[in-house]
Amino acid sequence: MTNGIIGKKLGMTQVYDEQGRLTPVTVIEAGPCKVVEVRTKEKHGYESVQLAFQEVRDRKLSKSELGHLKKGGISSSKHLTEFKKVGEIAVGQVVRADVFQKGDWVDVQGVSKGKGFQGVIKRHHYAGGPETHGHMFHRAPGSIGSSSYPSRVWRGKALPGHMGAERVTVQRLKVVDARGEENLLFISGAVPGSTGGIVVVRKSKKA
Repeated sequence: MTNGIIGKKLGMTQVYDEQGRLTPVTVIEAGPCKVVEVRTKEKHGYESVQLAFQEVRDRKLSKSELGHLKKGGISSSKHLTEFKKVGEIAVGQVVRADVFQKGDWVDVQGVSKGKGFQGVIKRHHYAGGPETHGHMFHRAPGSIGSSSYPSRVWRGKALPGHMGAERVTVQRLKVVDARGEENLLFISGAVPGSTGGIVVVRKSKKA
């Protein structure tokens, strides 16, 4: 099998455990994913398993993408991701949410929510200036340069700019429930991205 799966974030809810404690969880539609290709050390130089998720119409893909999928007899799929190979697996095999069990620790990767152009207070947590009457410095970044040397702004200076919409990995989240027949994973806490976003769930490196 593999050490992970591709899924879609459905939103958040809350569940109760055996002791009656409430846990906020994120619901992920995990799979079903079909195995497109099994990469081997002899042929490719490394071992991995490529999975496909979310079927689409042929016109949504390029000819090279269609050819790659048809080579393995897989229907047109929008998302492809490679995972670590664990045990035996074959092309065309279906991977479901039951690759995880209740109590497993996972790392979830997704694209965070885009927040557009933001200032330094929201983007970099600057304190800002006094808010009292008479002050004219509130949410500005303040001095960013230096005097005669080096007479420029240092590379990497925290300034206003585009915020969010970047790949984020949240590590060591707990699987509260895994329903293979329904292709659902219930993961404690929040995972990156908005509702409907594509996420990749892997077994945690810090478990």
